[in-house]
Amino acid sequence: MKITFSELDLPKNGAVMIGISDPAKLHPLAAKLDKTLGGAIAKAIKMAKFKGEKGETISLVAPSGSDYDLVVISGVGKDEGRIDLTAQAVGAAIVPVLNKYKVKKATFVVEKVKRYDELAANIGYGALLRSYTFDKYRTTLKEDKKATFKELHIAVSSKSDAEKLFKTLEKIADGVFLARDVVTEPPNKLYPESYSEIVKKELTPLGVTVKILNVKDMEKLGMGSLLGVGQGSIKDSRLVIMEWKGKGKTTKDFPLALVGKGVTFDTGGISLKPAGGMEDMKYDMGGSAAVVGAMKALAGRKAKVNVVGIIGLVENMPGGNAQRPSDVVVSMSGQTIEVLNTDAEGRLVLADALWYAQENYKPANIIDLATLTGAITIALGQEYAGLFSNDDHLSATLTKAGKATGEKLWRFPMGDEYDKLIDSPIADMQNISSGKGAGSITAAQFLLRFIKKGTHWAHLDIAGVAWAKEAKDVCPKGATAFGVRLLENFVAENFEK
Repeated sequence: MKITFSELDLPKNGAVMIGISDPAKLHPLAAKLDKTLGGAIAKAIKMAKFKGEKGETISLVAPSGSDYDLVVISGVGKDEGRIDLTAQAVGAAIVPVLNKYKVKKATFVVEKVKRYDELAANIGYGALLRSYTFDKYRTTLKEDKKATFKELHIAVSSKSDAEKLFKTLEKIADGVFLARDVVTEPPNKLYPESYSEIVKKELTPLGVTVKILNVKDMEKLGMGSLLGVGQGSIKDSRLVIMEWKGKGKTTKDFPLALVGKGVTFDTGGISLKPAGGMEDMKYDMGGSAAVVGAMKALAGRKAKVNVVGIIGLVENMPGGNAQRPSDVVVSMSGQTIEVLNTDAEGRLVLADALWYAQENYKPANIIDLATLTGAITIALGQEYAGLFSNDDHLSATLTKAGKATGEKLWRFPMGDEYDKLIDSPIADMQNISSGKGAGSITAAQFLLRFIKKGTHWAHLDIAGVAWAKEAKDVCPKGATAFGVRLLENFVAENFEK
């Protein structure tokens, strides 16, 4: 979608949207438009009991006495505290309305509000995020089913201020769209090798250094934990390292590492999943997608920080060479793992990826993201991701970033009582708990065993929020790219100020 800004005025024709916070007091241009329409706006507001709340809309189709095709009255909420999320919801809400009426272009008029530039930029951002579609494999999609809305003009008091703010938001949207793309791709098209090449193609032009380790490279490093997961597949595993040096090309200091689970398809391996719903397991690489998307967003807006992103890419298949329940593998750290369930594979991938990050970059802070456990969905549904950490300050700043972006986190407890549940009688640890319950916590305890002393670490279990069954606010149905906006905000607020 193309988003442009113009100086504040009403368009002469076409589709126009008027933002209203208080239906009892129409701003000058809204009042002018209402007069042109013979009082139709005031009447519609009264009849619909319109309150001006965010996302609330009334549509007037081809109103008589005017040259307008469509007039949409859009609630923008009250000017209270943060307005960015509210404005994004407003922008997102207009997209399905305009697609419903087959509108191609529209103008949104933003007038007489405080922080108009921020409001206008975020309305555009919300509309852009909601406009995402993935139709590359649709060859028979009928014209009446296609999204028509392709161009939004936003009229605002000072377009230059709004344009400046939107320029940054647009780069973040680029990262969100890349993450949604790779999650949505079918697994016969997206597998470790093809995925790694997509990352290289997308990020290298932005100045990101991309390194790709193959199976032989990882064997030399002793990554038996990661490699064990992918050994049943004919698709070879990969480890992808992305370096963004926003503080100078020569520095070797990376204060932050982002690590993502990238299981491009998860059958469960020998511990085979049930057939029902297995098709959803193409998004078991959602954590890696968030890392890739965040790296694109940071590089796109030229973030003044050094960040390394690392993703472990595997396909978990029940082949003749597949890992067996009761196998013991040796991780890169030297710790041994008894594999009791091959469907608890994400933590095995992350174990080696986390260790690689610490060995090679020595980051003070490390955040991993993974669609790790079904248990987190039982606990939190599709509203929050689970947060696990060894550091209160890191937890607090991540939670704050989640609130700022609408990608909400809820922190869970950890401790010795949970940790002892993954002790193995024949190895250093086992990959599932010996007891029942607390599956998400014991998975996090497993990861903590691969975090070096003194490293601030957080684990985000995004299994419940990586895919949306229904459209909501800025997320259409499907891949959400949860984590991209959260990580970008976290970096901006904690590493660039």
